Amino acid sequence: MGATNEHHHADRIEAAIGAGQAAKSALVASWRRSSRLHRLDPSVIRPPLRLTEPEVRQTIERNEPLIGAARSAMNRLYQAVGTIGCCVLLASREGVPVDRRGAPADDPSFERWGLWTGSLWSEEHEGTNGIGTCLAEQRTLTIHRDQHFFSRNTLLSCTAVPIYDGNARLAGVLDVSSCRADHTDAVATLIALAVGDAARRIETELFRCTFADARIVLTPPTDTRGGGLLAIDRDDLVIGATRDARLALGIPPDGQLRPVPAVDLLCCDEGIHEQLGDAQRATVLRALTRARGNVSAAAKALGVSRATLHRRLKRFDLKLHA
Repeated sequence: MGATNEHHHADRIEAAIGAGQAAKSALVASWRRSSRLHRLDPSVIRPPLRLTEPEVRQTIERNEPLIGAARSAMNRLYQAVGTIGCCVLLASREGVPVDRRGAPADDPSFERWGLWTGSLWSEEHEGTNGIGTCLAEQRTLTIHRDQHFFSRNTLLSCTAVPIYDGNARLAGVLDVSSCRADHTDAVATLIALAVGDAARRIETELFRCTFADARIVLTPPTDTRGGGLLAIDRDDLVIGATRDARLALGIPPDGQLRPVPAVDLLCCDEGIHEQLGDAQRATVLRALTRARGNVSAAAKALGVSRATLHRRLKRFDLKLHA
């Protein structure tokens, strides 16, 4: 991009901000944050910012649970998009890529663009971009070419999806980026669907790791979002919920969940009640089978009293066979 185009890009951004379009456009609102809040100049030409090697190692170490949970989903996503000139980035909640997938032949180009582990992609450092703006707004988005704040990033197209941890707190971003100019709207739509699916897989893995000893129950999808997950302990208390489950059930969207009886939280959802009943019945049956019908041994294995187990046997209409 020549100097004239750089200034044209900067003038277009300033004109949009000055016209007060930030109130109507999420993109212009991001441009305004980049310019007014972070004091960035869209026409500035400089190399991508990067952490030092020790800082990169420390950041990767802090994000090992996220990296481990994302490994399989990133591999699968890269198989879907790698052949069309895209790279896959997993970024921390600070906007630093901590893992990536890319074709070796394209790696030198992607590294020059800053699409590499250890680069800084927060809005504070790079202005409007896929990773940074996704973190700032906590929503799925695509920043396509000249929608980027810095003129030097206007050859990039980036689709990013936020990832939430087992306690529904923002954990990072999954991003697919490309420098190719021949991606159609249809390709962009398919990429967005693939990134969204991969992000949900990562969240599911994080949730299962966080609540490894709990029963995991799927909440039904709504008109606006897919099904979420609940973690239920052996006392039938809901001890965890994904962000989608919280939004669907009216639970505060982030932070550790205060345990609540499953029957209280799900009193109006017969579908989940059936799941809970089936899961509990199967758990009791397994314990009795392993204990060869010995109620005391089964109760001990389940961590409940003999009287509690007898109540569950009656509830599930389970008969003991001699």
